[in-house]
Amino acid sequence: MPTWMAAIVGGVSLIALWWLLAVLAFRPQEGTTFTPVPTPWAVFEWLFVDGNIAGAWSVFQPTITAAAIGYAWGNGIALVLAAFVLVFPKTETVITQVAVVSYCLPIVAIGGISVVVLGGAKTPGEPSATAIFLAALVCVFTTVVGAILGFKSADASSLDVVRVFGGNSWTQLRKVRLIAALPAILNALQIAVPTAFLGAVLGEYLGAITAGVGPTLIRLQGQLDAAGVWSVFLLCAVFALVAYGLVGLLVRFVTPWVSGSTG
Repeated sequence: MPTWMAAIVGGVSLIALWWLLAVLAFRPQEGTTFTPVPTPWAVFEWLFVDGNIAGAWSVFQPTITAAAIGYAWGNGIALVLAAFVLVFPKTETVITQVAVVSYCLPIVAIGGISVVVLGGAKTPGEPSATAIFLAALVCVFTTVVGAILGFKSADASSLDVVRVFGGNSWTQLRKVRLIAALPAILNALQIAVPTAFLGAVLGEYLGAITAGVGPTLIRLQGQLDAAGVWSVFLLCAVFALVAYGLVGLLVRFVTPWVSGSTG
């Protein structure tokens, strides 16, 4: 089965299963119209018939901005740490442990502390400082591990050639290790895209901001607007999948030899 056909079949199957669950397992109680799981048509109606899709960009713009800034900072720091390990190999254990700790920390607790220390958005419409911090934090582990493994995958004979011709560790990094590590690094950067978006949403959800996905979810939950909550959730998935796919296209363009294609 072609990939595009598998995607269509999987999407239709999920929608059908969702519809069946909404109709059979989560029917409104007698005398009420509220259901925690609305039908796909109810979500479509909330977005397009009621016209709420028109304000989607104003809701998602602060979140996407915070996720992009945190993504750049988190992955930049992770790549610097991975390169530092190559130049000073004895620091690998310490840096790896720091990355693991950053991954294992309870993000809700860290988010609460960051709200107190960093605050949220300075003015309505701006990204939240807490959202940027959490988006950066959740990117560090995967990129550090992926980059270190990629750097170590360099061919030993190529490294010996650089050393024989007088190259030092920096020359090996630039001429051999970086090229060998590109597939692993780019895959790690691709994985970090949805996690950065999730970190930004959690940072907004903790408060200290008036515009974005987090405050919108809090408002819709308070109104018991199940269709609105599911609509925002699905739009989050769409934004994350689109960004993930764009980075995937970049991976195929930069490293065509991984997929066996020419470039």
